[in-house]
Amino acid sequence: MKGVLLVNLGSPDSPTPKDVKPYLDEFLMDERVIDAPKWLRTLIVRGIILRTRPKKSAEAYSKIWWEEGSPLIVISERFKQAVEAQADIPVALGMRYGSGSIAEGMEQLQKQGVDEVLLVPLYPHYAMSSFETVVVKALEVREAQFPDMQVTTMPAFGKNPDYLNVLATSIREKLDAFGYDHVLFSYHGIPERHIRKSDPTSYHCKINDTCCGMNSVAHHTCYRHQCYEMTRNIAAMLNLPKDQVSTSFQSRLAGDPWLKPYTDYEFERLAGEGRSRLAVITPAFVSDCLETLEEIAMEGKNDFLEAGGTDFMHIPCLNDREDWVTLMAKWVNDWARDGRLPAV
Repeated sequence: MKGVLLVNLGSPDSPTPKDVKPYLDEFLMDERVIDAPKWLRTLIVRGIILRTRPKKSAEAYSKIWWEEGSPLIVISERFKQAVEAQADIPVALGMRYGSGSIAEGMEQLQKQGVDEVLLVPLYPHYAMSSFETVVVKALEVREAQFPDMQVTTMPAFGKNPDYLNVLATSIREKLDAFGYDHVLFSYHGIPERHIRKSDPTSYHCKINDTCCGMNSVAHHTCYRHQCYEMTRNIAAMLNLPKDQVSTSFQSRLAGDPWLKPYTDYEFERLAGEGRSRLAVITPAFVSDCLETLEEIAMEGKNDFLEAGGTDFMHIPCLNDREDWVTLMAKWVNDWARDGRLPAV
């Protein structure tokens, strides 16, 4: 019997330092997030970051916390329930970090008689710190706890034409009512070395526009290429003027070079160049979360307005939009019927 496991990032159980600390520990100690040797990762995370970050992060979570709980968890559960209502097979939800784990999701499916699972990392793009770590963790859990369960992974879907159409539609609905003079596509950042580590050729990725513009097998696992390609695709679908569109990367950690340009610097640059009405899209996420609701919609807005901008709009993620739910259900049913995965 087939079933589906949707997997998102996860969240602390509450916006308190007590609950934020173990969540951050699990997240940052992941070797695919901070890919340093374990002794150094332990020193950085437990010796430095966790001494101050939980309090600061808890304050940020408190700003966006809903009455029902963490926005990411609430939205993910709504999405799961909506997909399940249209799917022909059981659907479960798991989180890579924190409560509601991948193991719990697999156990729910097993109890329903499922022995063949479609694993769906809810990330449009491939990165070792997001898509890859979900796949690796799921396979580790399967081997350790569910050895008779087969797992098929849905590929990163950011280039799928139907997905791009849903995303473009959601953006158009907001832009049509906002007299923008610039549209910023802000993607989650990753260290530059992750790009090189994910390059199967070991030589193609130079982290510049030259290599991203050349056809290569490396693009299948190149997060930078996939982000810039998504910006180009969506901008073309919406007929956005080239001089009113740019791409940036947010949420970096200090110490290493991360993908540039940095989103917070872009807020200052754009305002300084006289862009007054800024629309910001966060298409690395399918669900609104701390990085979109607090970092962009609150802190980003403040940064842009303080730098001289006059109007700022954060365009929501797809969340549990009906067309996004319908598309995921179609992908699920296609796989359940004949093993077909979405074109990428």
